Amino acid sequence: MEAESLVQPLDDANRELLSHVRPEDWKNPAGAGVYDLVVIGAGTAGLVSAAGAAGLGARVALVERALMGGDCLNVGCVPSKGLLRAARLIGEARKGDALGVRVTAPEVDFDRVMRRMRRRRADISPNDSARRFADLGIDVFFGEARFTGPRGIVVDGRTLRFKRAVIATGARAVAPPIPGLAETSFLTNETLFWLTELPRRLLIIGGGPIGCEMAQAFARFGSQVTLLDMASQVLLREDGDAAAIVSQALEQDGVTLQLDVRPQEVREGPDGVTVTFDRGGETGQVVGDRLLVAAGRAPNVETLDLGAAGVAFGRRGVEVDDRLRTSNRRIYAAGDVCSAFKFTHAADAMARVVIQNALFHGRKRASALVIPWCTYTDPEIAHVGLYEREARERGRRVDTLTVQLADVDRAILDEETDGFVRVHHDRGRLLGCTIVAPHAGEMIGEAAYVVTQGGGLTDLSATIHPYPTQGEALKKAGDAYRRTLLTPTVRKWFTRYFAWTRSW
Repeated sequence: MEAESLVQPLDDANRELLSHVRPEDWKNPAGAGVYDLVVIGAGTAGLVSAAGAAGLGARVALVERALMGGDCLNVGCVPSKGLLRAARLIGEARKGDALGVRVTAPEVDFDRVMRRMRRRRADISPNDSARRFADLGIDVFFGEARFTGPRGIVVDGRTLRFKRAVIATGARAVAPPIPGLAETSFLTNETLFWLTELPRRLLIIGGGPIGCEMAQAFARFGSQVTLLDMASQVLLREDGDAAAIVSQALEQDGVTLQLDVRPQEVREGPDGVTVTFDRGGETGQVVGDRLLVAAGRAPNVETLDLGAAGVAFGRRGVEVDDRLRTSNRRIYAAGDVCSAFKFTHAADAMARVVIQNALFHGRKRASALVIPWCTYTDPEIAHVGLYEREARERGRRVDTLTVQLADVDRAILDEETDGFVRVHHDRGRLLGCTIVAPHAGEMIGEAAYVVTQGGGLTDLSATIHPYPTQGEALKKAGDAYRRTLLTPTVRKWFTRYFAWTRSW
């Protein structure tokens, strides 16, 4: 592949990135003999699978058709959070007046913001580099992999035979079937980070995590942002009141929300990109200079010739059982290509399941994984475990407790009271938790640990938290549960006990 098709612009930072994740002078190994594990795809799931297996002494081959590091390093977590760091600083500056600090309006140098992002991405890239994985004893191949049968693949004209294989080819952004969209030069998460000039007007189709994060960031940078979504709320998976807090934050930052609309046509002309939409039978239009499509993903399976290997797949990707084994018992899958949880940390966790099951006939179950997630808007929304509706659908007895940040001292002092911690429990056992807070992603790990260990709200209550922190909201939720245990009957007996002890 030509470098220009993989990343732009080709400045010093991106050339350094390419030198690590797609070295121009790389020579593929001979690939002779049988591998204990062949890993197809060098994103998070593939890298963890390969490194883990090689560390245990297995002979491993790793195949990547584009860039080592996959979406996370190149077009996902890393570059997006680089932009969000700059956007968060703008949000902080806007709080200055409330804090008694006079701050002039921030002046955004978008080119410098993007250059810093590219530089930090390049700084991180050695962790995912071809050289690092070769040094681990892994045979690293660049090229398109295709199955030739149930125990072999071909890449760059070489046939690799394996005892076990892992499909970790990930997923890609897809465009919804809107008339005219295919003829438009729209952006996806794969090309958004190529920008060097700030769009004056940015349209975004999709109110999921990517759409919301980038809408807020670009609005803070100075773009006029309009976000469109067919749903009646952004972040449809989340509780309505949690999503409403994010919606309000987006609007305060200048984002125009067009919700509950159905795009009818996209047209590109001299005045920019026009999206025509329908809302309840009424037609509307929005015009922008650039269009970002963040409305779905599709698994990367088309070129693998899975049929030759006897691997079943469908619209949602490779079909796996609870041990992440495909219909070919020698082939496993992990990450976005087979999972509904399209997160880097989920891919990492699934890869660890694959290593145990594929190499050691293990019986680890993917369904046993407790996977938290976070949308990195400001404030953030993080969640782990079951939502209330899910718990009830599973027949669980559910009670819910919500602690508002307005009742947390540190949040009051920080002028960050828009948010809450919500826990769902079954007689004290923690089933799920949602946090809306500026650093919800940093807080959700504690709740994830409790859910993973089968713990409960009394564990949160008994854990000493530093004061004052916003994390105390979790302890407050535990304390609130403990207070529910003090029923009138229990209190009556305590009253009698204390009256009796006073007579001693």
